[in-house]
Amino acid sequence: MKICGEAVTRPLSREVLLERSRHNSDRVVITGLGTVCPLGLSTAETWESLLSGRSAVRSVEDFSTEGFPSRIAAQVRGFDATNFLDRKEVRRMGRFTQLAMGALHEAVAQSGLKLEAEDPTRVGLQIGTAIGGIAAIEEQALILHAEGPRRLNPTMAPTVIVSAASCYVAVLLGIKGPTNSPAAACATGVVALGDSLRWLQRGDVDVVLAGGTDSAISPLALASFGRLGALSGRNDDPEHACRPFDVDRDGTVLGEGAAVMVLETEAHARKRGAPILAELAGFGFTEDAFHITAPEPDGSGAARAMALALADAGIGPDEVDYIVPHATGTPLNDTSETLAIQRVFGERAARIPLSSNKGGMGHTLGAAGAISAVVGVECIQQGLVPPTANLMRPDPACPLDHVFPEKRALRVDTVLINAFGFGGQNGCLVLKSWR
Repeated sequence: MKICGEAVTRPLSREVLLERSRHNSDRVVITGLGTVCPLGLSTAETWESLLSGRSAVRSVEDFSTEGFPSRIAAQVRGFDATNFLDRKEVRRMGRFTQLAMGALHEAVAQSGLKLEAEDPTRVGLQIGTAIGGIAAIEEQALILHAEGPRRLNPTMAPTVIVSAASCYVAVLLGIKGPTNSPAAACATGVVALGDSLRWLQRGDVDVVLAGGTDSAISPLALASFGRLGALSGRNDDPEHACRPFDVDRDGTVLGEGAAVMVLETEAHARKRGAPILAELAGFGFTEDAFHITAPEPDGSGAARAMALALADAGIGPDEVDYIVPHATGTPLNDTSETLAIQRVFGERAARIPLSSNKGGMGHTLGAAGAISAVVGVECIQQGLVPPTANLMRPDPACPLDHVFPEKRALRVDTVLINAFGFGGQNGCLVLKSWR
């Protein structure tokens, strides 16, 4: 088996940037946002929580965590899918699918999209997940061992598969265009949005409902991530446990949630008079090929993804106003990402404001990148950037322009979104204002 040669990261000329962006003949715009996460059951509620620096991390009380390395999580509280779905349908869905349906419901409503008026073959779906129905699998495995196979839920298989969220949406809404369920670990949400960008640019569809979802707060998931050493051990201080970029960070916190965007070609959005919130302008996707859990120490793979996203958007490093980093709060990730940012932006890296949303909501896994993209759109719309919750003493090894301890007023025209996953998968997006 041959090993691919080392990729080269070098500055791209203006001519190369323009050449790479020529395929963007029909711009792709964002017309609707939907969010369900530990900080809120809507985009507006989530945004206000982020601006205030609130933390939703608490001790886990839904099951015994005795002996677990980490006994805390950021859970979605107060969510009831029967507010917008038939109770019978809800019973057939795993929680990760229910959360996705909640986010999608909000996004479609904001966009004003009337699906019944659309050609169903021209509407696509890209709702990804990193973990899928792990909680339901665990629950049914216990039933199998304790009570035998006849006691299993007969609909478990279609409930837990990775494609469940996209397929349930397609069935319930009658969508017949391309449907995909990307699984790229913690880069999943960004990959779903980036792949959707390509569909729209190629003219495969007019509209895509795209995003990510995950609900993996179960005994098996919490214990296994804890054994891996990825989670914070601050069990006595859950609200301040996840500390992205802080010198005292000791790991991330498991979260759950979903975010969905309505993406359209500019022509389609204008034709129906849709509210255009921002432009999805660029996507970059790379692989470290280094380690199954650890990021490449020098950040070169992540840097290539950022450079590709900027090139795809036809812009240079000097045009980025704000970065939503992956920034999980693990010792390795935050340092590696800092080096990646420095590779791409050089001396300017220390002057670009950035803030992580994981301090308050934990790591929502496959939903994380999509939630970060929603946050990026809100920054463009509101002229504000939220602080990194729980950042008290920035690590000297991460000399960046951290937004803390308060929100910051900032005109934002261009945002870079980072999402990096286990296995070395690096996804980045560029969002632009629509002014």
